[in-house]
Amino acid sequence: MSLRFLGGGACAVALLASVWVTPAAAHPYDQYIRGRSFFGAMFGPSIARMVVSYPTNQKTGTIVISTAQRRLYLVLGNGQALSYAIAVGAAGYAWSGVNQVTDKREWPDWTPPGEMLQRRPDLPRHMAGGPDNPMGARAIYLGSSLYRIHGSNEPDKIGQAVSSGCIRLTNQDVIDLYNRVQIGATVIVQ
Repeated sequence: MSLRFLGGGACAVALLASVWVTPAAAHPYDQYIRGRSFFGAMFGPSIARMVVSYPTNQKTGTIVISTAQRRLYLVLGNGQALSYAIAVGAAGYAWSGVNQVTDKREWPDWTPPGEMLQRRPDLPRHMAGGPDNPMGARAIYLGSSLYRIHGSNEPDKIGQAVSSGCIRLTNQDVIDLYNRVQIGATVIVQ
């Protein structure tokens, strides 16, 4: 009985350690990431990153974005995908189509496009990358479009239609996706 109790305790400690221990920061700003709380990561299945059943003919490494489900799927192959919760374009800013990943950047600078500045003249004309930048920890650039898959410093907005067309993930999730996706990968937004 006591061995079973100790074995169960060791499993619980290993589970908690796997949640709390994170790899060394890849970028100096990574120490400033704001995002999901411990309890949100453990008990928030609506935004949890997870491997899901995903039968598709798309090749491994393809990103499929379901704006209706507010989920991004990275095709893993063998009928599986890694599913991430996302924020999508607000009404009037949603879009669909097929593009390619053309660039990836850590803590990218942000220069709001002219259309956004017309709507929001209070925005800065340029903002250097960093913890307060709305592009978040990583950005994945889609062709020559103005749209990006990027992090967010507002994790409470994930699951909503709030952006000007970009696809937002928590900073933790965008770092994970950034490390998995290759330049040239196909991105399907539907």
